[in-house]
Amino acid sequence: MPVAAQVMRHASARPGRIALSGPGGDLTYAELADRAGRAARGLTGEGVGRGALVALAQADPVALLVSVLAADLAGVTPLPCDHTWSEERRAQVMAAVPVAARFDAPLPEADGPPVRHRPEPGDLTWACFSSGSTGRPRAVARTRASWTGSFAHLDALTGIGPGDVVLIPGPLVSSLYGFAAVHTLAAGATAVVPGRWSPGALADQLRRATVVHVVPHRLPAVLEAAEAAGSPLRTVVVGGAALDPATRAAAASAGVRVVSYYGATELSFVAADADGAGLRPFPGVEIDVRVPPGQALGEVWVRSPWLCAGYLAGATGPLRRDDDGWMTVGDLAEPYRPGEVLRLRGRGDGAIQTGGATVVPEDVEEVLRKVPGVADVVVVGTPHPYLGAVVTAVVEGDGVTRTALEAVARAELDPAQRPRRWYAARSLPRTPTGKPARGLVATRLAGGGDPEFRRLA
Repeated sequence: MPVAAQVMRHASARPGRIALSGPGGDLTYAELADRAGRAARGLTGEGVGRGALVALAQADPVALLVSVLAADLAGVTPLPCDHTWSEERRAQVMAAVPVAARFDAPLPEADGPPVRHRPEPGDLTWACFSSGSTGRPRAVARTRASWTGSFAHLDALTGIGPGDVVLIPGPLVSSLYGFAAVHTLAAGATAVVPGRWSPGALADQLRRATVVHVVPHRLPAVLEAAEAAGSPLRTVVVGGAALDPATRAAAASAGVRVVSYYGATELSFVAADADGAGLRPFPGVEIDVRVPPGQALGEVWVRSPWLCAGYLAGATGPLRRDDDGWMTVGDLAEPYRPGEVLRLRGRGDGAIQTGGATVVPEDVEEVLRKVPGVADVVVVGTPHPYLGAVVTAVVEGDGVTRTALEAVARAELDPAQRPRRWYAARSLPRTPTGKPARGLVATRLAGGGDPEFRRLA
């Protein structure tokens, strides 16, 4: 069912229920339905037709969600974009993606008859950028069935229903937080959408929240703020990197249930842990860990109704698929048999899982090579107790300063992509073909450092 249709139904049944609570105040379901309907008419009035891809970069999370619902009513595919991108960066990204229109301000609203289209399961109903859009923008598209068909399963796992107040303390351009907001509206609950993580405001946001969606390293702060606020918090939904067992235990001691899951922007839900016993396949998901002969680990391949339709505009990325409908993004795991717990062991393609975000090293390297004096660079993930890993750069070149590197990183990389640890090397280790030996660099750094790598202060 289209999310907009569910919102309209909630508006009819409980018009006064708060649907969205954002930086500018609250919207009831009746007000949200009215604004979405008017914005849908405004969208069609701008000449945007069914099936078009529309870039949405509203800074206000409520305005962004109104636009997403309007797009759903009009049969348009929304592509949420980061409103903090510079004009140069935005032009670069938009040049790689075939958008019909771009809206940075709230959609124009218009009077008139309701805008309706006949929704189909195969409609492209959502698109978002995967982490690491710099240099090689990759927008992942989803069909309606892959997007909304999993809602009922998440309801069953988490218990989220119309009576809940769900805090979503992150940017809605992230697939994790964007999905959480749309699912909350489909459930008829109240979505609290500050649009960003704000530690100082967390206690106030939690005073009425019964559910929170977060990435793992945010959970300790949520538990601390919930206790201070006397929050009615009962469930935390955690997506992204592996969850520290001690943190899960702390949540249990506070009477908070944790439902964690593993997935990817391209794969959606793959496995969930609803009781601390380990990751098991999300409903509808088949998992196959393909272990090469003589190897201890294999790639995780997935087949399910929740898989994406692919990258827009023929972009390339970690996603691969076979002729039997299986997909992988290169995650590694121990050998797996149905009925067992899935034990993940990182990414085989070098992608870095840091605080719930996936960073593609090549995207960061492409930017850092622009810095004067950089002959070459290798980007890897190094272990971190809370984030899982942090982005770490080893630069080959003479006279390159950390100041110069960080200036370019701040200008052209998303926060999750920016290296937190910097090293310089007179010469990078290389493979027999002359390519930088990424695996060897990662191994040396993980082993406590290497005298050939000098830490940049």
